[in-house]
This record gives sequence, C-alpha cells and structure tokens, in this order.
Amino acid sequence: MFENIVVIKIGTGVLTREQDGTLDEASLVRLVTSISELVADGVPVVMVSSGAVGAGVSALHLDGYPDDTASRQACAAVGQTRLMHAYENLFQKFRLNVAQILLTAGDLESDQRSGLVMDTLHRLLRVGNIVPIINENDSVAVEELRVGDNDMLSAKVAKLLKARLLVMLSTVDGLQRADGSTVAEVADIDDVASHVRADHGKFSIGGMASKLLAVRTALDSGVETVIASGRKPAALSTIVAGGVAGTRFLLD
Repeated sequence: MFENIVVIKIGTGVLTREQDGTLDEASLVRLVTSISELVADGVPVVMVSSGAVGAGVSALHLDGYPDDTASRQACAAVGQTRLMHAYENLFQKFRLNVAQILLTAGDLESDQRSGLVMDTLHRLLRVGNIVPIINENDSVAVEELRVGDNDMLSAKVAKLLKARLLVMLSTVDGLQRADGSTVAEVADIDDVASHVRADHGKFSIGGMASKLLAVRTALDSGVETVIASGRKPAALSTIVAGGVAGTRFLLD
C-alpha cells in the first residue's frame, strides 16, 4: 500500500481569493471532492496544504501577504484553525477524517525525527479513511527552522514517503511557454529552465521558480512530479492514472 502514496500539494492561490486572501469555499469543495474520490478508489493520499497565512490575513485587517515575521506567524496562527476547520467539515461529507501535521525543517533533517514523521503518516494511512494534511509550522518557524516553502516541503515529504507521485496544484495549468501554451511533458528539467517566471500571487510566497526547485528535489529522489491547475481538480484522477493534464516531469 505504501509504495503507491500520492502527495498532493495545494497552493495558497488555489485556496484563497486573490482580492482579499479569504478562503475560497467553492474551490475547497472541488478539491475535497476530487481527493475524496481518489481515496475511495484506494489511493493513499497525503496533502501538503498552503493557505494558513493567507486565510489569516483578513483577521488581521491586512491587504496583502505580511512582510514581517510576527505578522506572518500571527496570520498563520489564526488561519491554520480556519483552514483545518474547513477541511474537516468538507471531508466529513465523504465520511473521511483529517489529521493535522505541522512540521519545521528539523523534523525532516534529523533521521530520528523524520522517521517518527514517516511512522505517523503510515499509521494514519493504514486506517484507510484518514487524510493527513501537512503544513509548515508557520506560527513558530523562523528562518533557521523553515523548510523554505510548501513546494519544497511537499517534495521532501514525497521523498520521505518514497511516494509514487507528487502533484503540485497551482493557479496555472502547468509550465507555460512564452506563447502561453502548456508544456505537457518534460524529460529533462534543465531544458525548460527558460520557461520559468519568478512571479507569484499577492497572498503567497511561491511561484513557478520555487516549484522547479521542488520538482528537481522530487525527481532526484525518484518521485515523478506533475504541476497542474488546482482550479481543475477533477483532472486529479487522470493525473494519478498517468494521463495527460498539466505538466508531467518524467524520471530518467
């Protein structure tokens, strides 16, 4: 069972509204529905979900992603509860439970601590109706404790679990060429470096550049990776089955 784990990373821009950073309930419903269908089909899914800081922005009356550490951590403290409450309520409609796991860099760098994380995730997946949801522990993490961003966190989690597939859901359909078309398949990641832009959403810190670094980490660990649109989560079943959707980065 644990050889077929699929790690699904969901970006802040997918989960929140661009104009104010509040949680986008309609997007959450679509995501949870598609992920629940995968679980019902017997696919062991581990989620890495952004959105905590973005979800807390409105509570602190901010108009964008905070620059200072104290505000980011305060937003995360408020937003993480909102995010998990939303996930719990939606997954319950499919008779699924959720488990929250908050990590810092040290949890993945130490063999002992990373082993405990892996054992916990395996134990949760063994039940069959629990979806583990991982996020970086932004409410306490400082620079020396940070993994980097949730793109890299998802790659490191996929490596730890020896996942079959990492799916990174973003606000775009995948890696795009200059003419706006999507690259369907990438055999050599170095060949597409010129396609990557450094922009990102108002309420997020990642971007395609950070995703490419995470993709490289995952591929080096033997994990095939797909970048696809989180606004079209119905394609998840196609992606997991090996079909064409988004950009698939192939193993050597």
